Amino acid sequence: MQQSRETWGSKAGFILAAAGSAIGLGNIWKFPYIAGENGGASFVLIYLICIAVIGLPVLIAEILIGRTTQRNPVGAFYKLSNSKFWAAVGGMGVVAGFLILSFYAIIAGWSIGYIIEAINGNFFNFPEPASSAEHFQNLVGNIPWIMGYFAFFMILTMVIVFSGIQKGIERASKIMMPLLFILLIILMIRGLTLDGASQGLDFLWNPDWSKITANTILLALGHAFFTLSLGMGAMLTYGSYMSEKDSIPVAALQIVILDTLIALIAGTAIFTSVFAVGLAPDAGPGLIFQTLPVVFSKMPGGYFFSILFFISLTIAALTSSISLLEVVVSFFVDELKWKRHTAAIVISVFIFALGVPSALSFNLLNDIKIFGFDFFELADFIASNILLPLGGLFIAVFVAWIWGYDKVIPNLRKGAENFFDNYPLLSSLWKIFLKYLSPVLIFLVFLYSIGLLEKIFNVFS
Repeated sequence: MQQSRETWGSKAGFILAAAGSAIGLGNIWKFPYIAGENGGASFVLIYLICIAVIGLPVLIAEILIGRTTQRNPVGAFYKLSNSKFWAAVGGMGVVAGFLILSFYAIIAGWSIGYIIEAINGNFFNFPEPASSAEHFQNLVGNIPWIMGYFAFFMILTMVIVFSGIQKGIERASKIMMPLLFILLIILMIRGLTLDGASQGLDFLWNPDWSKITANTILLALGHAFFTLSLGMGAMLTYGSYMSEKDSIPVAALQIVILDTLIALIAGTAIFTSVFAVGLAPDAGPGLIFQTLPVVFSKMPGGYFFSILFFISLTIAALTSSISLLEVVVSFFVDELKWKRHTAAIVISVFIFALGVPSALSFNLLNDIKIFGFDFFELADFIASNILLPLGGLFIAVFVAWIWGYDKVIPNLRKGAENFFDNYPLLSSLWKIFLKYLSPVLIFLVFLYSIGLLEKIFNVFS
């Protein structure tokens, strides 16, 4: 007899946990720097359009698959299709969760390490970004430092997932998400009250259309897809613990709003601060760990706000990492009948072991390349550029073309009858977007992410 499956204790628990999965390093680390490199407000506007066209439709579809089947990605696709091919598509999500967490936890470990750096007041030793960048390189080159924080972060993630859906993930999300929001609001207010903050606001909210190119639009499309944790099975898995009494379209919209709001608040906090101390907004990936320490060293009250910022970054990383681990754990619990406690411990150990070469790519294994990538870059490329876009593409195709709207809509209406009755146009747009626009745009993201789109453009130019 199959053991009873866990569920969310409340709708708010699901919303906060799912929003936490979407809200991660991408919102606080990646979104500000790619906005900074691509014209600020003009990029933000295109990004919001892309969220509506590609992000929200696929998010609804992914949650729906999970709730309908009450299974992990592999079991969900197999239950709906009775096909080994589609079960393998679900398997890609499990592999993606496994692989992404193996390198994501390394970066998240840096954020914990930087909380300690902030507490120790080390940022005040950096008068300019170059010295801060050198310090960062020294830290990630230190094997005990990078491995220690990597292990510590994995343990935190494991403990939460080990504790279950209601007592672990939901309880932690109900604490961490409001705390994250409060901390970022405090940081934004601090940024807004600095002299020169208006330049940061102009940068983020006044569009510079001259910087918009085809590449910018593809970046916005890609980030709209990746920021919502689509294609990796996380939203499907979280949806599988959802009640049929809850409205999926409303829940998905709330998740998108929270995810976007956090990104914009973080962007406002960062850019007002960066401009206020006279530094460049287009520092790229080094913005968080190399530029911001200098910003805090020059900011009134910077010691206090630097600690708050890296606590926020760690919380955002943790809410995402628990969803990644849960994808893999749910597969072992549902399909292989493992106990949750056993699965959480064993899988965490294996993920840590898989991540060791990636962590050592910054020091001991620095010179080892595979197809031009070090271990960290290779894991990132396979997961982010191949598995996730393909996963999202297959979700859109499966729901719209294989499962079919004649079966999809009755399941989607459960808990959302009023929504469909009051907003029939939105229902029609969702079906059109998911069936035609989303697959095409995700395929473009896939071609762009693996470098083929540029080669195609070059052939025809």
